[in-house]
Amino acid sequence: ILLILWFNMNISSNPKTTLYIGGLDESVNEATLHAACIPFGDIKDVNIPLDQTTQKNRGFGFVTYMEKADAAAAMDNMHNSELYGRVLRVNFAQPPKIKGGERGWSHQPVWADADAYMETQVENEEDRVLEENQAVQAALKGANDPKDLLYD
Repeated sequence: ILLILWFNMNISSNPKTTLYIGGLDESVNEATLHAACIPFGDIKDVNIPLDQTTQKNRGFGFVTYMEKADAAAAMDNMHNSELYGRVLRVNFAQPPKIKGGERGWSHQPVWADADAYMETQVENEEDRVLEENQAVQAALKGANDPKDLLYD
């Protein structure tokens, strides 16, 4: 969750200054990535998400440059280059895609699904009651004696 919050803060202001760098070796840390990216311009931030169980990097990181042109130069020069024997994939970072459709679940209240569920339950109950009433009325019309309904 913190990664998403950090990422949203950095990406929302200017998406063309943040780069996604994939294919990182597990020994790469933020200082190493900073040193590899600094020749292309001033860096605002470097972030390498860690796996919570192993505390090793997840094979990718984000570098935010101060200027768009610096980020573009870094992407042009670093994409398909090698770092610690691994080929890097460098692209402009995209906002995280959260499951739940085009806008994602993060744009819906927690109870949104509960409201939809309750609406369908109410509709289903109304349909059931309506069908029961129609069946009772049909039975009443077909019976000559109301006692016939009781002992079917």
